[in-house]
Amino acid sequence: MHRLALVLFLTSSLPCLAAEPAAFARTTIDLGCVVSDLEKSVRFYTQGIGFRELPGFSVEAPLTAAAGLTDAKPLDVRVLVLGEGEQATRLKLMQVEGTEPRTGDTEFIHSHTGFRYLTIMVADTDAALARLAALGVKPLAQSPVALPDRIGKGLFLTCVRDPDGNLVELIGPR
Repeated sequence: MHRLALVLFLTSSLPCLAAEPAAFARTTIDLGCVVSDLEKSVRFYTQGIGFRELPGFSVEAPLTAAAGLTDAKPLDVRVLVLGEGEQATRLKLMQVEGTEPRTGDTEFIHSHTGFRYLTIMVADTDAALARLAALGVKPLAQSPVALPDRIGKGLFLTCVRDPDGNLVELIGPR
């Protein structure tokens, strides 16, 4: 129920929080995510969720250190997109060689601070669940659950976890 309240708050508040579009070159954001098993995560987000992979890129160690991204470790970034063109949502996945990233409690969104989940609007919840089931991914709790009509008539909320335990919300019709 708390998750639903958060979804309601965010979906109703975001238009009010939007900044001047002229202040930004793009009005979508890219999200970078360090993962423990890059290939497994790419499969989850492409085959399971439906992202499409674009050519990735590498960042040399001196630049990552100068920017404060890593302690002089290079990055090889895999770029996944939802949509087309420059405004498409981009998820940048990377596994940093020679490191063992700390993991935290991901049981609930309130388990610790930070970005806690992705919300992805899907065209067909059942099709998304079938793709995820083929990868051995099961919905959490009682998902999918019908959302109240005031949020979106005929929409369902489904929560799953990616290979590192991060919460991914899928919202769409069945």
